[in-house]
Amino acid sequence: MEINNIFNNNYLWANEKLTVDSSYFSNLSKGQSPEILYIGCSDSRVAAEELMGLGPGEVFVHRNIANMVPNTDLSALSVIDYALTHLKVNHIVVCGHYYCGGVKAAMQPNDLGILNPWLRNIRDVYRTHQEELDAIEDEDEKYNRLIELNVQEQCINVIKTPQYQKAFSDRKVAVHGWVFDINSGKLINLKINFKEKLKDIQEIYKIS
Repeated sequence: MEINNIFNNNYLWANEKLTVDSSYFSNLSKGQSPEILYIGCSDSRVAAEELMGLGPGEVFVHRNIANMVPNTDLSALSVIDYALTHLKVNHIVVCGHYYCGGVKAAMQPNDLGILNPWLRNIRDVYRTHQEELDAIEDEDEKYNRLIELNVQEQCINVIKTPQYQKAFSDRKVAVHGWVFDINSGKLINLKINFKEKLKDIQEIYKIS
């Protein structure tokens, strides 16, 4: 790839937008009011806005390896805080994807250096659901199921945060767990009952 081609592409893209709407960029500059916070994977094959059919200004995006929400990650927690407290989003989506390299790496007993503490969060998901996962003999099926369970656990991690609990109390913000199937291009709704999950964990994680 010739890096300078990106500037040519940008020029063509900007002109195309202005051809359709001469006020496109001036309107964008006035601010943002997205309804959705999307927490996804950094994988280059998964473009958040594009796969949802949304455009600039419609979704606030945070991405990292394997769509994680660890309680020690100030980046993810700051994004959640900003999205809920200042942007007033009404939906939080945690979106994983099949063929996730981060989840695959966490399934292997290899020393990956600086990635080890990050991948340990995914290994913790495996440990939490070990009985179910170890009962799956097909490795691809087990891999896909761990991807789904990781999404579920990251949704729970969102629900544990005091920012979410306050926002839910104020305006019933919804949490959604999805998986993007790269093979088909389709989004899969895991249908996580976030209200039930919140009720399940409130005794331990509730913030007064």
